Amino acid sequence: MTRAADGTWTFTAEVWRWREGSWRFVTVPADVSDEVDEVVGDATGGFGSVRVEVSVGGSVWRTSLFPSTQEGAYVLPVKKAVRTAEGLTDGDSAEVAIRLVDR
Repeated sequence: MTRAADGTWTFTAEVWRWREGSWRFVTVPADVSDEVDEVVGDATGGFGSVRVEVSVGGSVWRTSLFPSTQEGAYVLPVKKAVRTAEGLTDGDSAEVAIRLVDR
């Protein structure tokens, strides 16, 4: 994990499927999740969400991180259009960059 001067965190994480549904996520590493918590404090949205801009390969989009007690960290939804554009399937490793927005 690295954090750039512009506040962007980069990390590699595995794409996984939530239950039997069509949702896919990556788990934000614990150290990055801890740093995000430090920066946002109590200024979270519904369900403890945190607005971010995400880059995976050539794809850039805005979404939210969601806290997961099961994962012990934030999880990041990866929409189908991104998975298709970047050739990602379940179990693949994705190079992810996140930056806090709406702050």
